[in-house]
Amino acid sequence: MNHTTVTTSGAAAYAPESKLRLLWKAMYAHRVSYLFLAPFLVFFALFTIIPVLTSIGLSFTYYNILESPRFIGLGNYRLLFVDDDIFLTAIGNTLKFAVVTGPVGYIMAFLLAWLISQIPNRYRFLYTFCFYTPAITSAVAMTVVWTYLFSGDRYGMINNWLLQSGILNEPWLWLQDVKTIMPVLILVSLWMSMGIGFLAFLAGLQNVPRDLYEAGAIDGVRYRWQELWYITIPSVKPQLLFGAVMQVVFSLQVFDVSVQLVGIPSPLYAGHTVMTHLFDYAFIRFEMGYASSIAVVLFFIMVGLNRFIFNILGHKE
Repeated sequence: MNHTTVTTSGAAAYAPESKLRLLWKAMYAHRVSYLFLAPFLVFFALFTIIPVLTSIGLSFTYYNILESPRFIGLGNYRLLFVDDDIFLTAIGNTLKFAVVTGPVGYIMAFLLAWLISQIPNRYRFLYTFCFYTPAITSAVAMTVVWTYLFSGDRYGMINNWLLQSGILNEPWLWLQDVKTIMPVLILVSLWMSMGIGFLAFLAGLQNVPRDLYEAGAIDGVRYRWQELWYITIPSVKPQLLFGAVMQVVFSLQVFDVSVQLVGIPSPLYAGHTVMTHLFDYAFIRFEMGYASSIAVVLFFIMVGLNRFIFNILGHKE
């Protein structure tokens, strides 16, 4: 019995050493590849992994920058979900915003990319530039235009049109009325949503082999929507996955548009999102421990939604 125990323990102790030795051998054999990966891995760890772990650690403390962090356990999370009504409002606004801008922006980006891929090559750059420009223009510059459009006086462009056409009898306070704040934010965000996902869709669509369409025509595919459904979409699944992930991140991190258009805090917190709530506690009240708990909740919401997307669009292999 003792001999068996010793043998089993020795095997158990030897197995991890063998695996570790094999790992080191594999790393040494591919040392040049790891050397090229080293700069990315160092910066990824320095600016992504370490900040995330630090934020998770600070979420269990009371930290106001002036004093050393003081461990309080789950106090921040209890306050967040039980006593902070504004945070629950922010969660509701963010999810409402994401439910609309996520799918609509995603479908709109793909359809526009598909339409652009159907036109001659010499015109594609012009259309791509026109649709992509709002995404690379600063939020401040874009909100100046939208603030003029939705100005609450008679000189606002939309109010002027509606008053002249007789639809309104008096100017509407688009950016102060709680009924219209969220629709305006959604509209502006959709206009600015043609970002990296749009370019990924366009690149993927242009690289679909023409042989597939010719084979489809032989097999009975006659219409464009049949090509889109049976050939194009299955061929660009990696780009669809990437675009979906980017759209989720964009939808849940809405901040600049809300702050620039309706301020912080917005009227009756109608445009208050998780990111504006985080900014309020982190850089206005300087309660970094509480702000870290908000960031952790947002992080796990993003991770959960991204895993859901991977289960739908990701390849099992």
